[in-house]
Amino acid sequence: MVIYFYTCEVSNFNQSLSLISTSTLQLLRIPFSYFLMPVYWFAISFSTEVNFIKAILIFFILHILLYPSSNGYNSYMDKDDTSIGGLEKPMQPTQQLFVVTIVMDLLAILFAFLISNLFVTGVIFYIICSRLYSYRGVRLKKYPIAGYITVIINQGAAIFFLVWHGVQPELPVNVPWQGVVAAAFLIGGFYPITQIYQHESDATDKVITISMLLGKRGTFIFCALMYVVAFSMLYLYFFQTGQLSLFFILNIFFIPVIFYFLRWMLRVWKQPADANFKETMKMNWLASTCTSLAFITIIILQYRG
Repeated sequence: MVIYFYTCEVSNFNQSLSLISTSTLQLLRIPFSYFLMPVYWFAISFSTEVNFIKAILIFFILHILLYPSSNGYNSYMDKDDTSIGGLEKPMQPTQQLFVVTIVMDLLAILFAFLISNLFVTGVIFYIICSRLYSYRGVRLKKYPIAGYITVIINQGAAIFFLVWHGVQPELPVNVPWQGVVAAAFLIGGFYPITQIYQHESDATDKVITISMLLGKRGTFIFCALMYVVAFSMLYLYFFQTGQLSLFFILNIFFIPVIFYFLRWMLRVWKQPADANFKETMKMNWLASTCTSLAFITIIILQYRG
């Protein structure tokens, strides 16, 4: 299936890969990986032991290869001429971008063999899901529920499991279910906000996102509920493991996020135009930074203890 998606798009390769174009580098959106980084630290915080060499390798596979490749393929399919996640003024993609995403996918799979066969399977699963999400022949992203579920499973639950499994020396598979569910809902609370300023451009592309379905006000309410579920799962886990102090530390880091979120929500309530690219990126940077710092702090405290 993946081979079909690739070969059906390749008619000719007029551009040389010896020189990566500016548009290709831009549309890979490597800095956007920062917004997905919290799931990586979250999974490590749930791990009892960490093989640091594999942890670094997994970070490279996800944030330098897998996520940018998915971004690039999405941009190749969409050919956006309005703001997208992480880019206010995206350039137009070329055939080179498509070829580079294939190379990055293959490299991700090859490096995944250094972790485990199960990790390889997970990487292939991620690639298939991301292509089904963007590919014009299927295009799950145009369906609000199917697209949303694909994202929270792929970028949330599946990535949590792969990192948790891959960084530990014994390569366990009996993953804590609370972590898997919480990861899915954390992404579930983050993702619709990234779409809130794109309603018009998505409608032009005949895409109905979960944010469009909910409306701007509904998006804020829905995201808040998703975070409540995620934090309920985290509370349950930390309570069961006798680590409630870590849960309270986590909440401290989220105070700036909650404050900004509520302030922005009230502004959008009065003036819907405030749900724009600039404010969305501020929210994304703040939420990703605070979440990553929270889980890194928990990791440090756990290993010092």
